[in-house]
Amino acid sequence: MLQKLLEITNSIYKNLKLLWESRKSLRFISSILVFSFIVCSIASFLVVNKVVHLGIFNDHFLNPFFSIEIVFTMLLIAELFGLIFMLPRSVAKSVGKQFELLSLIFLRDGFKEFSHIASDYSWVSLKEPLINMAVYGFGAIFIFTILGITDKVQKHIKISNTEDGQEQFIKLKKLLALLLLIAFGVVGFLDVKALVQTGTYLHSFKTFYTVLIFSDILIVLIALRYTSNYFKIFRYSAFVLATILIRISLSAQTYYDVIIGVGAAIFILILTIVYNYFLKELPEKITT
Repeated sequence: MLQKLLEITNSIYKNLKLLWESRKSLRFISSILVFSFIVCSIASFLVVNKVVHLGIFNDHFLNPFFSIEIVFTMLLIAELFGLIFMLPRSVAKSVGKQFELLSLIFLRDGFKEFSHIASDYSWVSLKEPLINMAVYGFGAIFIFTILGITDKVQKHIKISNTEDGQEQFIKLKKLLALLLLIAFGVVGFLDVKALVQTGTYLHSFKTFYTVLIFSDILIVLIALRYTSNYFKIFRYSAFVLATILIRISLSAQTYYDVIIGVGAAIFILILTIVYNYFLKELPEKITT
């Protein structure tokens, strides 16, 4: 029964992944982002000059830089899809993708701070937003740099010593990825519903990262089907902790969120270096 279910979900996953990674999809996403940015910029110009009134959305478009926040949020949503399809390939790469999203969220928050600067550009209005922009910008740069180093030294091993076990583990991760996709769709639907009703987009990245925590825990539990090796289980469990730290970072106040996010990235780098040191004690290397 399980094997049949895995075969069905494996086929669905492959088709969705091919569709998502196709050149047509990439062009479509790029076109949507460009179109949305132009339309929102024009709408903001018209609202600022009191040519049109957009009802419950009017206050948002009074900020001429609101269009930047919109397209960055849309870009983050697209990256979330990439994260979901990354999970079956490699848990380590999936965690790396989570940090990529966090760095983009920090950049988006930096752009949002720019909207808090008054039109007179006085030092009084510049001081706090400028400091916050610098904190988010350098936080994103630090994570970008740490991820680059981590990716260079990252090594992967198979979870199972048998090909059948390894293949089944990957198929189970594909099933989990499809469940994440459904959860993402539900969260997205609720966000759009709130947007239409209140005029406020919830940016439920916190909710999605909470779902990811449970997803990562499930991977650890599933991994126990194929190995009891301490190093492997510790590594997967540490990935869960990293996801929790990212989730906490998204809820923390300015400065603390960057400190926690960068600290989590450093934690993964140290984990990778130490794990590689003990890798010689583990079986043959293979991407998982």
